[in-house]
Amino acid sequence: MVPSPTLTLSKVFLSLVLLFFASLSSSYATSRLTHDPVNSHQSPAQKLIRSFNLSPKDPVNILKGDGEGFVSGKIVEKKFSFFGDSGPSIEDLGHHAAQIHYWMFYFFFESRKSKDDPVVIWLTGGPGCGSELALFYENGPFHITNNLSLSWNDYGWDQASNILFVDQPTGTGFSYTFDDSDIRHDETGVSNDLYNFLQEFFKAHPEFIKNDFYITGESYAGHYVPALASRVNQGNKENQGIHINLKGFAIGNGLTNPAIQYQAYPDFALDNGIITKADHDDISKSIPECEQAAKTCETQGGKSCDNALNTCNNIFDSILSIAGGINYYDIRKKCVGELCYDFSDLEKLLNLPKVKSALGVGGDLKFVSCSSTVYNAMLQDWMKNLEVGIPTLLEEGIKVLVYAGEKDLICNWLGNSRWVHAMQWSGQKAFGTSPTVKFVVDGVDAGSLNSYGPLSFLKVYEAGHLVPMDQPKAALEMFKSWIGGKLNTQRDN
Repeated sequence: MVPSPTLTLSKVFLSLVLLFFASLSSSYATSRLTHDPVNSHQSPAQKLIRSFNLSPKDPVNILKGDGEGFVSGKIVEKKFSFFGDSGPSIEDLGHHAAQIHYWMFYFFFESRKSKDDPVVIWLTGGPGCGSELALFYENGPFHITNNLSLSWNDYGWDQASNILFVDQPTGTGFSYTFDDSDIRHDETGVSNDLYNFLQEFFKAHPEFIKNDFYITGESYAGHYVPALASRVNQGNKENQGIHINLKGFAIGNGLTNPAIQYQAYPDFALDNGIITKADHDDISKSIPECEQAAKTCETQGGKSCDNALNTCNNIFDSILSIAGGINYYDIRKKCVGELCYDFSDLEKLLNLPKVKSALGVGGDLKFVSCSSTVYNAMLQDWMKNLEVGIPTLLEEGIKVLVYAGEKDLICNWLGNSRWVHAMQWSGQKAFGTSPTVKFVVDGVDAGSLNSYGPLSFLKVYEAGHLVPMDQPKAALEMFKSWIGGKLNTQRDN
């Protein structure tokens, strides 16, 4: 096998857009950030689950001051040579009017194949983790290698799309604000911010308005993705701005319907030999209380959602206490390091002065890989059921793909399969009786697929929580087949 060429930083060329865009109107804004003492007493599972905390130097990017001296009322886009031989070469492409009061950061990569390929937005979970985790370790154009050099990712999703990686919610990654009232607490605030972001993006890039548009993400993006899809669909119906050509959305190892997914933990752990039958039966006694607490969260909100999270996390905590040092993102592995993976090179790379200069990032701003403040601010959103808006989208023909690596414990395939099958829509019965067929890549079984109409569920073999990292080729083939309308046509040979 011919190895992928290693690219020194002086040879890599990227397109980046740094977006300065509008703050939300008061009708869209969520409540001001408060420091709730409940959040300071988190269970081990609550601290671990879906939170790649890479020990950021700053808990969140809230800068001191009122923003004086920063560009205001404009979207600033920069296309640049990434660490060119003579230093960063940055060219302003344009300035577009906007009402600004916080700043959102993102990378944008044009397709390696055609500008007519779909536009795709990728959202990493956390909540509060920057999408650079996926960009540099999963499905972006490059991977970080030794000595902070970069290598081409042959299986980057820019092989088939024009792709955005966004640091959100506000305060995540390189996104920042001068006012902590911009920190979001629920999917209403998050989805409205992202909708405004997309409006400004397409204003800056009208050449992509006609392209098909897809929303993708993993982990806590099981909340973000369907919320944004519903928000885009609403905006299109009400002619609120530029019509976004939404065709579908995909959720990878996501948290979408917590009440159902938490109930699946004991069964998954038993099936995979993590706990014994006696353990399973004992832990399962907590399920009715979790289910009731989740229902109360849906109807009452607020503090009841804190209670639901604590109650349901007793199930996960109990499994972890038995499992010992297992990697809860990939049960084939031991957990090494604070949260089982070493992504420390990401912070080293993005906080290098020459990198920040090339990206147009101010000297005082630090890259925050995972924000504890954003994480804590979203805790009352955690147990909300985001499946409820998906049936409407399915009925309107918007494609939905839910995929899950089979070796993930935290957002396991079993819990995801259960909520997908339980979802009430006109195709529920037909989907439930659809045959399970092989997902084949290069003649090898790479997963098992169920599909009917616009809905697909794919269990990916030999993969954990981060499917594009564990099975990059299968992930790319899945993505290409799905956006190309061919995934549901697979049949057993």
